[in-house]
Amino acid sequence: MNLCWNEIKRKSHNIRARLEAFSDNSGKLQLSLQEIIEWLTAKDEELSEQLPIGGDAGAVQRQREFHQAFMEDVKSRGPFIYSVLESAQAFLALHPFQEPEETLTDGKEVSPRRRIFNVSRSVWKQANVASDLWEKLTARCVDRHRHMERTLERLLQIQAAMEELAGALEQAEGVRDAWEPVGDLFIDSLQDHIDATKLFKEELTQVKEGMKQINELAHQLAISDVHLSMENARALEHLNSRWKVLQGSIEERLKQLQDAHRDFGPGSQHFLSSSVQIPWERAISPNKVPYYINHQAQTTCWDHPKMTELYQALSDLNNIKFSAYRTAMKLRRVQKALRLDLVALRSLVEVFREPELQQGEHVMDVVEVIHGLTALYEKLEEERSILVNIPLCVDMCLNWLLN
Repeated sequence: MNLCWNEIKRKSHNIRARLEAFSDNSGKLQLSLQEIIEWLTAKDEELSEQLPIGGDAGAVQRQREFHQAFMEDVKSRGPFIYSVLESAQAFLALHPFQEPEETLTDGKEVSPRRRIFNVSRSVWKQANVASDLWEKLTARCVDRHRHMERTLERLLQIQAAMEELAGALEQAEGVRDAWEPVGDLFIDSLQDHIDATKLFKEELTQVKEGMKQINELAHQLAISDVHLSMENARALEHLNSRWKVLQGSIEERLKQLQDAHRDFGPGSQHFLSSSVQIPWERAISPNKVPYYINHQAQTTCWDHPKMTELYQALSDLNNIKFSAYRTAMKLRRVQKALRLDLVALRSLVEVFREPELQQGEHVMDVVEVIHGLTALYEKLEEERSILVNIPLCVDMCLNWLLN
């Protein structure tokens, strides 16, 4: 009996010693795991407080330096965290938390096996939480670092591009400010100015692409929740405004030049406006055929007012008996009214010997007819040394030919 009692006492003492050692080790381990969990949670909140990322290169560089120090602090804590997690794995290997077969009843004291199971399960939960928080924090640190590097690179690109575009716009605006008013230009130089303006517009293609790229970079930053600083946003807005105004100036200049070239250039019919008097106004249809507006009667017609008067005068010759004579007299009256009776045949031949009229089966359009008639009447005025109302004669002759 004494031997059995002594053996039981010895085993009980050993069990108590193991339980005390187990409790002491598990207590330290749980305290370390809880400390790690609290530290990682605080660091995760601190990392969240570093947002948002600044909108200019200087601010992002300062945030990057702060984040690098933050990462070094996290990294320095790594060996301790890994050591505690390895201790937790070793502890769980020695004390796996398998569900004991015994079941508790009300009022029954917790057995040592149940206590070991509860402690092991608690260590396992804490170790998993600490491991997850550590992986999450380190991954967030790396992602934040990469995000800052990309943001800094884009901001540096934006700032460099804005400086370059500001210089290019200033130079282009200088060219624009040096433009002469369209009304002060010589008619013969209008086409040269049109070509120069188109070339100037093409040369600004790089500026256009640069503005597109810089706005795209700003949009990409906004998508990644990085908004430009007030200074950068104002600078970009100012550049966009200047570029829009410059584009509008170029388009307006080109339109004015083209309108002036159409109305007053070599291919225009502007000089024929003086062929009619108030209340009449000469206008041009889309196919270049002239028509005439009477503002007093508020009517329009295709016939020149003077041609209408001539046609009415021709009716006075209808009393000539023979049709051949009647037709000849009418043609003669038209010929004299249009001053064609003074035109020599050789002058007419010279006009039709122009290179552009020598092409086979060439059909003259209205503008070419006007040019030919103008050249013919100018030659008549030069050869005969007489004063000819060229706009009136050209317009009436054109009207007669079109009819």
